[in-house]
Amino acid sequence: MRQEAKTQLNKPLKIVFAGTPEFAALHLQALVDSEHDVIAVYSQPDRPAGRGKKLQASAVKKLAVEHTIPVFQPQSLKTAEAELVLAELQADIMIVVAYGLILPTSILNTPKLGCLNVHGSLLPKWRGAAPIQRSIWAGDSKTGVTIMQMDEGLDTGAMLFKHSLAINKDDTSASLYQKLADIGPKALLETLTRLTELPPQTQDDELASYAKKLSKEEAKIDWDLSAEQLERNIRAFNPWPVAFFTLNDANVKVYSSAVVENETSDIPVGQIVQSDKDGILVTTGNGCLLLTKLQLPGKKPMSAADVLNGRADWFAVGVSLI
Repeated sequence: MRQEAKTQLNKPLKIVFAGTPEFAALHLQALVDSEHDVIAVYSQPDRPAGRGKKLQASAVKKLAVEHTIPVFQPQSLKTAEAELVLAELQADIMIVVAYGLILPTSILNTPKLGCLNVHGSLLPKWRGAAPIQRSIWAGDSKTGVTIMQMDEGLDTGAMLFKHSLAINKDDTSASLYQKLADIGPKALLETLTRLTELPPQTQDDELASYAKKLSKEEAKIDWDLSAEQLERNIRAFNPWPVAFFTLNDANVKVYSSAVVENETSDIPVGQIVQSDKDGILVTTGNGCLLLTKLQLPGKKPMSAADVLNGRADWFAVGVSLI
């Protein structure tokens, strides 16, 4: 933090907030409810959504409008005009949460106290776009949020504050998202309160890992993987893009599963070895995976028992899911 700006912390901060999805909106709400003054909001341009493909405002924009906060939606911040607009706001600090646009150096240096980012991992682990999902995918025992001073790199800035939490064995990306959405705003407000006393800590690049975006292709189940890895994948890809396999020319989505240590070394991977009310047991590259909640095309997600009531022939013992 810039030494000459410390005096600004003796009074409520003039904040410019930049964010787009619901996760960011929760942080904006916390700032609106605080002693600080949110003087402007930046959010991604409205996007077409729904069946009618009508333009839809982001969760952050909707909240800003509700509180009569000026909203800016530039296509890019890499212009002289964008820099001038931000400079004229004369903000003390800019808070960035899941905004979706790259902030050039000129923008990062415009607010008096620079720009802070709330990131959904314990940096330097899982820099990048999908830290929540990748922490489950990799089998991490804990995650959290990191408040950092932004620089030109991808989540490489000096760290000011961390708050960690355990990843439970039944956590999905959806449940972990909710937990981080609860602690993130609190961590942000504590950081702002203690800004003058939090020494910036440089990240160790040797400990860094990259959380690449998920893809629909990656969600297709590879039965050659271990049951343990596939169970993590299923939780990591819930609620999007949702793990699936193809059977009878239809994509069957899998929402929950469990690892079973069966001895099936003489049975080909991807084959059903048990099918009853407890679930559909499938061989994998190591161990068996019990599928407990699935979704057939045109249906809602349901228990394996309910699926078998209507499609027992699809999931008979001996059927291959490859």
